[in-house]
This record gives sequence, C-alpha cells and structure tokens, in this order.
Amino acid sequence: MEVLQNLFVNIAQFLRNGMTDMNLSQVTIETVMDLSAGITVLGVICLVALYLVYAERKVSAFIQMRLGPNRVGPRGLLQTVADSLKLVSKEDIIPERVDKIVYILAPIFTFIPAVLAYAVIPFGKGMIPVDLNIGIFYFIAVGALGTIPLIMAGWSSNNKYSLLGAMRSLAQMLSYEVPLVFSILGVVMITSSLRMSDIINAQSGVWFIVLQPLAFIIYVIVSAAETNRAPFDLPEGESELIAGYMTEYSGMRWAIFFLAEYAHLFAAAAMATTLFLGGWRGPILPSYIWFTIKTAIMIYIFMWVRWTFPRIRIDQLLSLGWKILLPLSLANVLGTGVILYLVN
Repeated sequence: MEVLQNLFVNIAQFLRNGMTDMNLSQVTIETVMDLSAGITVLGVICLVALYLVYAERKVSAFIQMRLGPNRVGPRGLLQTVADSLKLVSKEDIIPERVDKIVYILAPIFTFIPAVLAYAVIPFGKGMIPVDLNIGIFYFIAVGALGTIPLIMAGWSSNNKYSLLGAMRSLAQMLSYEVPLVFSILGVVMITSSLRMSDIINAQSGVWFIVLQPLAFIIYVIVSAAETNRAPFDLPEGESELIAGYMTEYSGMRWAIFFLAEYAHLFAAAAMATTLFLGGWRGPILPSYIWFTIKTAIMIYIFMWVRWTFPRIRIDQLLSLGWKILLPLSLANVLGTGVILYLVN
C-alpha cells in the first residue's frame, strides 16, 4: 500500500534522479520536471473533460429514465471519443462579418484559465504542481479570467444573440464572484492561510464542511453559476439565445468551449474537495484515490442539480446573487469571526 500511496511521487523522484545521474544542470532538471507536470495536467484535463461528457449523458439519462450512450464501445464508453473525431473532421466555418482575430482567439483564451487553475490543485499527498502561499487567491483570480474570452466571443461574432449571451455572462460573473470569495473566506479565517496544503492539513481532525456548512452550500450554488451550469446557464440559454456566445462557432472551436466548461467543472469540484471535504485525506486507500472519489461525488452533485432544476430568469439570477447569497456569505464571515474571537 505504501508503494501505491506514493506511486506518482516516486515516479517524479525517479525521473529527477535519472536526470541527476546524467549530470544535467539544475536549471535543466527543473525545466524538464515543470514541463512534465504541465503535460501531465493537460492530459488529465483532456481525459477528464472527455469522460465527464459521457458521465453527464449517463447521469441525465438515469434521472430522465433513459439509457444514454450504449452503442459505441462497452456501455457506450467510446461515444465521446467518436464525437470528438466527428468534431475534428467538421469544416471550420468562419462567418464573413466577424472580427476574425478576436473570433479565433476567444476559444483558445477560454481554455487557458481552465488549465492555469489546475496548477494549485492538490491531487494527492505531495501531488500539487505548485504549492503557492497564495493558492486560494491565485485560484479565484485565474477563475475570474474565464469571463473575458466569453465577452470576446460574443462581441467578435457580430451577432446580437452572441452579444446578449456575453453580457449575461459578465453580469453573472460580477454577481457571483463576490459571494464566492466570501464563502471561501471563512475557511481562510479558520486556517489563517491561503496555502492549499495548510488548508488540507487543518482538516486532519474534522472537515470544514462540518464547521462551515453554510459556506459549503453557498460555494456549491455559486460554483454552478460561475461554470455556467443549469439552472444558471443563461449565457447560452438555447430557448432564448440559440446558443448564446457560441452561436456562430462550429467544429473544434465550438468543442473547445465545451472542453473548457468541463475543465472548469472539475476544477470547481476539486476545490470544494480541498476546502470542505478534507482534500486527499482518508484511511487505507491512496491519497489520490480519496481525492478522486470526493471530487467525483461533487461532480455528481453538480450534474444532479443541472438535470433536476429548470433554468431561472436573469432577474431571479441577479436577485439570488445580490439579495440572498451575498448577505448570507457576509453573515457567515461575521459569525466565523465572532466564534474565533470567543474561542481564542
């Protein structure tokens, strides 16, 4: 079990020792290790996004009493692979009157913040790519960048539906970013640290979902809105805006938006695991297995919410953010401060 516990850490150490034996410079070794970590994380993102689509279709089918994908591969496991090949083979159509440079760059820039967010996610014991002392701040800052490419896509498409979807996305981000920060602030106050490893170590006795239940509920609701998940998927509401900011996109450019959306979903679930569910901590099983199990449970919750509740109106979305979630998150911060003061 000890071998499995440190499997990936031992592989990384083996690579480092091998390059040291080859008398490579320290700069070269660190560069190769950083590139290896980046490529590994990118591979994880692509694989996760690929099979989250399959999981979403299976979960929705279960809730709606359908079968879901079941033809391509065993139990339909290769359906998303076939869909990906289909999208790659599709013609890349660029409308005539779009702002071509911004139009082309928008899908690429959408994917970049999703990848950057994974740099501070602790996938297991000793398996965090970069353990920044401002890890939480970095995660929030990078996540906020995800709205800019949506604005680029909506504006450059020269389409009123696309522009409306982009403006909705901006309003949604502004409304829900503030309660997101305050929901996390209670955890930061308890641990007195923004470092991911410190937050996980502070949950060795009791998970923060027990100490911060209100913050956890707010985080789940806000994360669903931040990742444009139903019932908060107003920026791409097909019943009103065709496909919102993605209306004029097709083929792989359209697929990249979806890839980024599921990458953000996994990142939000992983952060919930880190902040409230003890991160990779757990008995017997290797740390990365526990992290995967907890993250999968959070992802299922997001999917269950999506396929259970109907889409809300834009005025209801903004009212929920400013009139309910923000006051509740502020009250949680105040209550946490008072309790910490009395305890100390």
